[in-house]
Amino acid sequence: MQFIDEATVSVAAGNGGDGIVAWRREKYIPKGGPAGGDGGAGGSVYLEATSALSTLVEFRYRRSFEAESGKNGGSSNKSGRSGEDLTIHVPAGTLAYRSYEGRPEALIADLAQPGERVLVAKGGRGGLGNQHFATSVRQAPRFAEHGEPGERCTLRLELKLLADCGIVGVPNAGKSTLLSVVSAARPKVADYPFTTLEPQLGVVRISEEESFVLVDVPGLIEGAHEGAGLGDRFLRHVERTRVLLHLLDGAKPFDEIVRDKTMIENELRAWNEALIEKPMLLCVSKIDLPDARENVTLARERYGEVYGISAVTGEGMRELLYAITHAIAAAPQPSRAQPEARIDLVPREDFSIARTSDRSFLISGERVERLAAMTDFDSDEALARFERALERIGVERRLREMGAAEGDTVRIGAYEFTYS
Repeated sequence: MQFIDEATVSVAAGNGGDGIVAWRREKYIPKGGPAGGDGGAGGSVYLEATSALSTLVEFRYRRSFEAESGKNGGSSNKSGRSGEDLTIHVPAGTLAYRSYEGRPEALIADLAQPGERVLVAKGGRGGLGNQHFATSVRQAPRFAEHGEPGERCTLRLELKLLADCGIVGVPNAGKSTLLSVVSAARPKVADYPFTTLEPQLGVVRISEEESFVLVDVPGLIEGAHEGAGLGDRFLRHVERTRVLLHLLDGAKPFDEIVRDKTMIENELRAWNEALIEKPMLLCVSKIDLPDARENVTLARERYGEVYGISAVTGEGMRELLYAITHAIAAAPQPSRAQPEARIDLVPREDFSIARTSDRSFLISGERVERLAAMTDFDSDEALARFERALERIGVERRLREMGAAEGDTVRIGAYEFTYS
């Protein structure tokens, strides 16, 4: 299965069903009152984290999602059926960023644990039937509301793998070999750089009750944080780890090992300062080679505690795994991204009015656009109600202040009117 850790999709909540105009038709009641039912609410769209997925590859083939719309109301005051909510499953560890047309992107959720769920698009309210508009002076209203449009937005999904320990190092340091020996993972192992082209996860079992998740990311080279090699795509996957294992290639001369260590630490620091502050274990690989065993001694003299391992003979593996286990137990939980409050995503104004190049007036704003979408403009009564609503929120006064004259064109969303 191909590893995909970023995806952009469009989502649409269901529209509310229309309310209807209907009348009571009962025996012995020749002039029944209004009895138009309300439309059903549109279904909402949710994201939910699951452990059954480990990549965002599903979104490579499907990029749009739409919840069911509500059904129209019925006669005899019968409400329409509400639309079903839509739940989109994503891997645990997914960050969701939402944007609307012309509005800035904002983080709305860090779905770090399976079962966590967030609303990303709210379904539209069902339109009211004519039964709701009867008053003492208007006993037979001949209009009803259209359903409210459901929210539509674009989601950018970003996956950060959940692992306890991340292996970092230069290409061919032995990271994939180590992962394949201590877990059931089967990463590609070969004698050339960049055999690992995507992060690899493996579960390391210490005992029947104790285990941890190990992730191997592609080898880092100088400039990785700026896009060199493959590192910039995958460094985010060690941001959630609690411990880092820095694997040094024991087959190299010791001065090269020192340069590699410094370079890797600089790349981690340049990507995210917090990475270099994580608990980090140093380990020299390939100690079945004579030079590598000597490099372990030199590394301990220079850096203190350094582990030496051989994936071929298994030497040093048990000590390293126990050290990782203890380091994980002592390390704090990784921090989670803090989503922005939904109400703060966009400053919500009732409306704004702009003069266009053809000297018409363009009225925009979530409130007035939804009000227009829910109005039946074929009904004079509904149109009068719409105009009263615009006057109540100040649109009429603002148009006069901006010099609107008889016959000018006024637009709200997809609707166009003549000012009078």
